[in-house]
Amino acid sequence: MVAVTREAPRGGATAWDFAAELQAIDSAQLRRRRRVIESYDGARMRIDGRELLAFCSNDYLGLAQHPALVEAAREAAARWGVGATASPVLCGHSLAHEQLERELARFVGMPRALYFYAGFPANAGIVPALAGRGDAVFSDTLNHACLIDGARLSRADVQVYAHADPADLARRLQASPARRKLITTDAVFSMDGDIAPLRELLQLAERFDALLLVDDAHGFGVLGPGGAGTAAALGLRSPRLLYMATLGKAAGVAGAFVAGADDAVEYLMQRTRSYIFATAAPPMVAHTLRASLRVIADEQWRRDRLRELVALVHEQSRLPQGWRLGESRTPVQPLIIGSNEAALHAMQQLWQQGYWVPAIRPPTVAPGSARLRLSLSAAHTLQDLRELLRAIEGL
Repeated sequence: MVAVTREAPRGGATAWDFAAELQAIDSAQLRRRRRVIESYDGARMRIDGRELLAFCSNDYLGLAQHPALVEAAREAAARWGVGATASPVLCGHSLAHEQLERELARFVGMPRALYFYAGFPANAGIVPALAGRGDAVFSDTLNHACLIDGARLSRADVQVYAHADPADLARRLQASPARRKLITTDAVFSMDGDIAPLRELLQLAERFDALLLVDDAHGFGVLGPGGAGTAAALGLRSPRLLYMATLGKAAGVAGAFVAGADDAVEYLMQRTRSYIFATAAPPMVAHTLRASLRVIADEQWRRDRLRELVALVHEQSRLPQGWRLGESRTPVQPLIIGSNEAALHAMQQLWQQGYWVPAIRPPTVAPGSARLRLSLSAAHTLQDLRELLRAIEGL
């Protein structure tokens, strides 16, 4: 055995000065803090013995505690237990997973779907499966971090095009000598709530022999007929379209899926490392999601409530001087303030009054555009929102 000795840093210096790094984060007003939730009751959360009305959740349809989903989870736990035990390509793909994938494909009107245990690793794995060295990935400048990281992992040439700008994308596609081209975009952008020009992007994919990967994390369940999502709302169908969505937001449970042409989805199952090498989501989760799909389709009143809430924000908001309300017509409503310090101060003032509206700061948003991100849910009443808007007006 060879003994390994390590030379001590001279003068006590070290390259790993975590305290200094944390101090820099604090100085920039960028430290993130977790809250410990003691209990949920619809849109209300109990924290440190205190009840707050929460506008921070992505549970857009208010399904996370729906009785039908809770009962489905109980049934599935009794039948399947609480773990999948292995990767889907070993023995982790249960009948519940198989049934869920078939129902997801029907729900969004596509030939086939593939279910992942979570949204971030889904995109971080799908993009490198589709593109590599010699290829090009074209990414909207405001894409979610999972698409950005997937593009970096792919080792392809990454072209970042101006936000929601088909003309800039067309110029980049035209100039690219890449062997294969992949366009990636959020459908509903998570911090501004605006919707990508998907019809124009799909036309460019067809014109330049590219694929279009759409992340509809914030549109699935909310937009489109029966909640089938943004692509369905626009009537988009094409073998060049890959539709991805998460199932821990409007669906109220956990996981994600990608849907598209049969051969394309089969290819992703064979090549996506985050699918092949990760333990599958528990069957009880897959079975619960089947119940969620039925509720999403059947309870239209939840989407109607969201539309009423969005309209109320734009009709009755009286914002403090210097604030700006985004143009979103989705449940994501940004109240743009500017400085990190001001956004944190506003969040804390609302917290003291019993409202949880999170402050969003760089790098999640661009420097100088810190904001309160108001997330609406069918679990909110119109009176809940009116009370919050009055509190904001008084800041």
